[in-house]
Amino acid sequence: MHTHTDTHTHTQTHRHTHRHTHTHTHTHTHTHTHTHTQTHTHTHTHTHTHTHTHTQTYTHTHTHTHTHTYTHTHTHTHTHRHIHTHTHTHTHTQTYTHTHTHTHTHTDNTHTHTRHTHTHTHTHTQTHTHTPHITHTQTYTHTHTHTHTETHTHTHTHRHIHTHTHTHTQTDTHTETHTHTHTHTLRHTHTQTHITLSRLHGGDIKTSTPLRDAEAVRRHEAERPRPPTARRSMTEQLKSTMLCNASAPSAVSRAAEMKEAVVSEEISVAMQAMETVSAAETTDLGPFFGLPTKVKELMFNLRGIEKLYEWQETCLSLDCVQRRKNLIYSLPTSGGKTLVAEILVLRELLCRKKDCLFILPYISLVQEKVRGLASLGLALDFMVEEYAGSKGRFPPVKRRNNRSAFVATIEKGHSLVNSLIESSRIQDLGLVVVDELHMLGDGSRGAVIEMTLAKVLYMSKSTQIIGMSATLGNIRDLQTFLKAENYTNDFRPVQLKEYVKLNDTIYEVDPKEEECFRFSRPLNFKYSSSMQKMDPDHIIALVTEVIPTHSCLVFCPTKKNCENVAAMICKYLKEEFLRLREAEKGVLLRALRDSGNGSVCPVLRRTVPYGLAYHHSGLTSEERKLVEEAYSSGVLCLLACTSTLAAGINLPARRVILRSPYVATDFLKRSQYKQMVGRAGRAGIDTVGESILILQDKDTKMVTALTRAPKTGIVVLKYHRGLNIFKYLFLRTITTSLEQMKDFLCGTLLFVQQKQLCVETSLTETVQRLVGLLEDKHLITVTTESHGGHTLQVTKLGRATYKGSVDLSYSEVLYRDLSKGLEGLLLNSFLHLVYLVTPYDMIAQCKPDWMLFFRQFTLLSVTEQKMSAAVGVPESFIARKAAGQTVRKGVNMEPVRRMYLALVLFSLLKDTNLWSVAERFQLSRGFVQSLLSSSSAFCSCVLHFTQELEELWPFKALLTELTRRLSYCVKAELIPLMEVAGVMESRAKQLYNAGYKTLSHLANADPAVLSNTIENLFKKQANQIVASAKMLLNEKAAALQEEVDELLTMPSDLPSAAKTQQHV
Repeated sequence: MHTHTDTHTHTQTHRHTHRHTHTHTHTHTHTHTHTHTQTHTHTHTHTHTHTHTHTQTYTHTHTHTHTHTYTHTHTHTHTHRHIHTHTHTHTHTQTYTHTHTHTHTHTDNTHTHTRHTHTHTHTHTQTHTHTPHITHTQTYTHTHTHTHTETHTHTHTHRHIHTHTHTHTQTDTHTETHTHTHTHTLRHTHTQTHITLSRLHGGDIKTSTPLRDAEAVRRHEAERPRPPTARRSMTEQLKSTMLCNASAPSAVSRAAEMKEAVVSEEISVAMQAMETVSAAETTDLGPFFGLPTKVKELMFNLRGIEKLYEWQETCLSLDCVQRRKNLIYSLPTSGGKTLVAEILVLRELLCRKKDCLFILPYISLVQEKVRGLASLGLALDFMVEEYAGSKGRFPPVKRRNNRSAFVATIEKGHSLVNSLIESSRIQDLGLVVVDELHMLGDGSRGAVIEMTLAKVLYMSKSTQIIGMSATLGNIRDLQTFLKAENYTNDFRPVQLKEYVKLNDTIYEVDPKEEECFRFSRPLNFKYSSSMQKMDPDHIIALVTEVIPTHSCLVFCPTKKNCENVAAMICKYLKEEFLRLREAEKGVLLRALRDSGNGSVCPVLRRTVPYGLAYHHSGLTSEERKLVEEAYSSGVLCLLACTSTLAAGINLPARRVILRSPYVATDFLKRSQYKQMVGRAGRAGIDTVGESILILQDKDTKMVTALTRAPKTGIVVLKYHRGLNIFKYLFLRTITTSLEQMKDFLCGTLLFVQQKQLCVETSLTETVQRLVGLLEDKHLITVTTESHGGHTLQVTKLGRATYKGSVDLSYSEVLYRDLSKGLEGLLLNSFLHLVYLVTPYDMIAQCKPDWMLFFRQFTLLSVTEQKMSAAVGVPESFIARKAAGQTVRKGVNMEPVRRMYLALVLFSLLKDTNLWSVAERFQLSRGFVQSLLSSSSAFCSCVLHFTQELEELWPFKALLTELTRRLSYCVKAELIPLMEVAGVMESRAKQLYNAGYKTLSHLANADPAVLSNTIENLFKKQANQIVASAKMLLNEKAAALQEEVDELLTMPSDLPSAAKTQQHV
């Protein structure tokens, strides 16, 4: 009797690493290393186990240990100034044929055993195509055929005992290196590594190339000695986290475990590579545009982004982006511009270890971006810091182990750049991203953007600038100003169809047509006489074609019109609208009631049950946030809104209706029109988006010109305004002489557009005029040197103006008011301090109700009334105005209006109920909240202003507390919760009442439990709140740790014993 069993175990793991870089030298290096090691062991037990992770699976019934390592490195460096096409085709064909033949012949005492035929074919084809100059094709074919035939003869005894022992070990190693060098501009590095691991189950394994698994890596890292006080870097934390995840026990299959091990090895290798490269160079960490695969996974898990659009991949692969040149790119609204900027921000943070600045136009957008980046920051170990309103530290905390993404409004971004220049840290800023770049032409706010970018360009040559917008006209001027490349694309994820409605007919917008409009269809809707009178523009017919199945936005020219349109539509909607998502609408109304301390806007109380609401600046920020969230989740299907929504957070709709081609009384600009219609079409939901502009006969020609008009160019509006702007730039030592001022001005948009502005003034005259204006305001002094040159010196007032980011037109009056205030500062109440920090730029918007003014004035204490008289607002004047009497004696109205606004703020500090204060002063609650927000921001500016002037030292402590109170204007116990981005007063009350009373409670909360506990809080919002709380907690902890490290660091100038003895 003869029994023969073969055992073969084969485990193979492939690892692939791809690295791609570009340099100015053309070097093509191709290294091909092929290592093939085989160990064959034949025993009487045959077990076959085959595990294949990544690409291929081999199963053999043979006792076999196989280790195969294949490394392919392809480096291509190409120097070329023109746009070119690079195609790389890599074909790898491997044929493995294993034939096992067992012939057993037993004749008397002779046993013949013939076995083993092995054929291995390897084909490698690589094609490299470069257009337009070089076509390089390389084909490499390697065929390896191995045939082994063995004959074994064995003689048996009469007892028929068969003993067979056969050991065969074969190692076949083939290494080939191919190097090709070619001179060009683009450097392309591609590294591909495959590791094949063979593992034997049920027998001894001998492997010539050991592979370190995840557990071994973890043990190695744990056993490596570390200094007792050393803090782990971001690299070490990422490595530890990934390796622990890879080695954690799991119920998944062995294949999944092997995959985790390979991923952990990939991260480990990438981290080691990162550590060896200089911080000044960009280090590729993985295949996702130089970032680790984990970033791509996070984009999918957190954002649902599985694949980038083609234009996004093209833009990220641009040569100027790879070489970190400045870039301006323009695409239609909702085209995915922000994602490109975020990937570039992550590359700067993780690969170059530099801080980044993200500038956005509105506080709501800043808070939304902070919430969106918080989860990425937690996963990838970088800080996200909010600079909006009164939030933000100047200069920011200098972190040793983490980098920060600063998300700022336009004004706060400027202050942040100022502080970095002042502290000589501007080189730490690797990237500045400006959203809505077209706002460069938007009056004073555009001037602040220009100042910010001009300073960065002048002071830091290594800082990259990225600008993006949906509407840009004069690209060449901007390119010259920013020294930037340009990328433009018309991509939209959803097709947009533009229509106009004239009388009862819908026309499609077609600029190719002679009259620009082509007939589409008549509007079929039966109107009663009462409906026709209430809705002459047929808005009801247009909206009921899409709602409630789809969403709709109706843009109205005024705030009052928004409320009227929403209320009018509700009157004619069917009752079935009331039954749709009825419970969720009830939750929304309760949330609105909570935000108003028991009050709900009558219009919203009527429209929300039908799924409608209005949206404009008259709403409080809490109301706007609740309405936006409800619309995004589908609880509301229609919003009647003003044009400000088009420039705010992304709220797309299936249909967008423009109630009129006017904003207030001004005719629409093309940029405004494109922003509004750009909201039509929801990516991933709709296949098409529609916009309908309602026009009258009188506006037909203007609308035709509007649809055919080119993109609006960005122009510095007035030359004297430009001069006033650039006075600001010289309030520190970035320029110390007239020649430096000239050099600086040559790099501004103002200088680029001098000819366009028809300015005949020479550069020298411009500089002299600037210096004269600054001298007149006592902000600088000019000293004439012996050689005839001039030196500029910033005064204390100029330095304070610069540090506080105070408008130059208000610096002198602010200093005068603060100095005068110290003569009789009222400290038994906040009124005097509140008056001193009431924003000057809000005064013009104030029209006092004199009876209300007098009534509120009489409620003040005697000392408070005396303070009012001291600043130029006597009781007698207010009484005469309230009585309707003529006041013959001239009175400066600015302090009067400022005191009226100060009374509003003073009432808010005492009452904290915004609704009741707004009703008391007969102001819109939106205006009252805007006043509060502006005051808190200005109070922060005044605080930094006084810190530079010794004579104003008492304000340093007083304004610190006032800034905090104005920032939140709530009970003290709610302030820690309201520090979290996006948490308003009503939400903070909900959280506090539910037991989440501290930042730590919120940071450690379970988002699912939070969503179920807090009414009207969706899971996505709960995740963002928890992530933001964790980020804020980490930021505070890191700041404290930095202070501790600084205290414990030994001073570099500490006297040594030898020096001390020598001195003695």
